Amino acid sequence: MAYTPRLKEEYKSKVIAALTDEFGYQNVMQVPKLQKIVLSRGVGAAVADKKLIDHAVDELTTITGQKAIATISKKDVASFKLRKGMPIGAKVTLRGERMYEFLDRLITSALPRVRDFNGIKATGFDGRGNYNLGITEQIIFPEIDIDKVNKISGMDITFVTTAETDKEAKSLLTQLGLPFQKN
Repeated sequence: MAYTPRLKEEYKSKVIAALTDEFGYQNVMQVPKLQKIVLSRGVGAAVADKKLIDHAVDELTTITGQKAIATISKKDVASFKLRKGMPIGAKVTLRGERMYEFLDRLITSALPRVRDFNGIKATGFDGRGNYNLGITEQIIFPEIDIDKVNKISGMDITFVTTAETDKEAKSLLTQLGLPFQKN
């Protein structure tokens, strides 16, 4: 039998039933699901030092287990000494099994390592059922060796769901285990 991540099993067995009860869906296909997770990181200092992009790509690859790519600038910005086509960040898009594996590791091992952690803010929804989470230090991930880090920097994590509203998306992410703050 093939391996399936713990959170994917939990989604199929518990989350679908809970969301159907809460929102009264008529069909299983109406139940919102997680489509993808995108980790992105801007490296503004890469204008002066090209090696910083390689470090960012390597760290994202180590964290996710999937090869990250460098993002390039779309236009010139003279005040930042930025030219069109220069690498300016790194990103990786996770889907399927890797997405559930990453989410599990984020919830169980990375978020509890944040200093003074009391839940993630519920203000990161965009109105269309997607959630953005900013992380200030990449060293919360156990995969990162703190001795090899040249500069502590953060990243953005975007959870893209099929939910129509923010309320449905928040309910889905809460059921999956994301610890939102109690207001």
